[in-house]
Amino acid sequence: MAIDLSLDRIRAVLAQLPQYTRPTIHITGTNGKGSVVALLSSILQASNITTGRFTSPHLVARYDSICINGSPISESLYDEVKAYVKTADDQIHAGLTNFELLTLIALQAFERNQVDVVVLEVGLGGRLDATNIVPDDAIWVSGLTAVDLDHQAFLGGSVEAIAREKAAIARPGRPFVLGPQLAHPDVAYVVHDVVKERGAHLLDHIRISKDIDGDPTSFALSQERFSPPLGDTFLASLPCFPDTILKGRLPLCGEHQLQNLSVALTVISALFTHPPPTTMTSRCDVYKSRISPSTITKGIESVRWPGRLSFHSVPTPDAPDSQELVVLADGAHNAASAATLSAYITHLLSHLHPPETTRPRRLNLIYILGLSHSPPKTPLETLSPLFPPTLPNNGHQLDVQISVAILPFIPPTDMPWIKIEPSVNIRTTINQLFTPDQVEKFGLQVRDFLQPNSTAAAQTETHITNTELPLNGALVEALKWASSASHRDQDEGGMCLVIVAGSLYLVADFYRYLIHIGRGPDVYPDPFLGQSTN
Repeated sequence: MAIDLSLDRIRAVLAQLPQYTRPTIHITGTNGKGSVVALLSSILQASNITTGRFTSPHLVARYDSICINGSPISESLYDEVKAYVKTADDQIHAGLTNFELLTLIALQAFERNQVDVVVLEVGLGGRLDATNIVPDDAIWVSGLTAVDLDHQAFLGGSVEAIAREKAAIARPGRPFVLGPQLAHPDVAYVVHDVVKERGAHLLDHIRISKDIDGDPTSFALSQERFSPPLGDTFLASLPCFPDTILKGRLPLCGEHQLQNLSVALTVISALFTHPPPTTMTSRCDVYKSRISPSTITKGIESVRWPGRLSFHSVPTPDAPDSQELVVLADGAHNAASAATLSAYITHLLSHLHPPETTRPRRLNLIYILGLSHSPPKTPLETLSPLFPPTLPNNGHQLDVQISVAILPFIPPTDMPWIKIEPSVNIRTTINQLFTPDQVEKFGLQVRDFLQPNSTAAAQTETHITNTELPLNGALVEALKWASSASHRDQDEGGMCLVIVAGSLYLVADFYRYLIHIGRGPDVYPDPFLGQSTN
């Protein structure tokens, strides 16, 4: 079933199911909401609070949408709860959408496991999103990350209209955290009005300081054993712990993650400064007693959120024993997230180790791209921030060469509305973005990898094992292509960085490849490898 925003169906089915009573933190936004959910979940887990996490879309497989203490629920629990919810749906002929069904599976799984706190990510928008079915007396805190243009066909054609839809998750009498809106400051006025209309308490995000003294000044991209750049160090003071300055290093890369951290920390502080609903006061008091400045810092420093400016050192399909590819994977899928990726690439280039000679250093940037077809969003809007790249002006001479592989991704399970942008449209867009002089300057090469292996690319409903995951054959061929360029550059003393981007679904294909070759723990330290939650 396609996207059909309405709460009527899910309300009807929910009335047939056991009451949902878990204390819930509800997060929406255009960009960054997944990172905030990951941060909150990690902080709560570090505080010895059993945490349910629901995010969408799934990454490697459908089960990773629903996690308890960082691990996906088991196949048996998923299937059991799904059958239970489907029976309730069939009895009243409600006709749940796939996402509504998934949302109810998550809520019922959390309820069955009696998790302490649930961190819930909105799927699309807010007001009519299936996650907004959670009762008012279960919502502890709500929050909004950065708002930008995306899904205009469903949410409205302006940032203000989208913000109004997203802010509508605010609940009467409950705190609502407004995250930084650097790209569109006027969003704050819209949110203020919506939150006031709904009788919620608006909280502005706390300010996070970057601890410059704690950051490395450079890193090596061509070293024999690659170590990814470290994230930013931070300083923060929380209203709930006014006498303590939090200091630590955020593993998530990019300065925008400091903005996401400010949302997460404001939510944590709101747990203390705003009493929970009376129906769960005693339980929440116990949970709050476990949260301290040290557990907050521990949770931040141990957070993982794959596919968001994530580095991986990867053996290549054609030469597994040779020097590995350095891959930066990022699910940049709209103009705002592409701009963030572009800014981070520029940041990386400006922090490369100084050259040992005065000769320009050759760097091959190899982009492996796949886009969703999602009108009115166009490839031009998404790719304009990426191409041509902005080179740093730091005195380092760089001879940057650019190669682009265009390929399809494997459509995600149970999401038939996801369509692949035709490669010809992506190629045409790239040709628009580079002038003839820039084509020559960057030695631009663009190659299509049109068809994944038909057998390996088949969708699967099975649980995760190394043999049951679908494998994108086009991605494997693109990595081989990148490998040959990388080896050539390294033989000539150059460097190479592979960037997998354009769609989180393509990033998912990349992670399935890592699991296929036995590098799963490099992506996820414990989920998906036989340690799922029953």
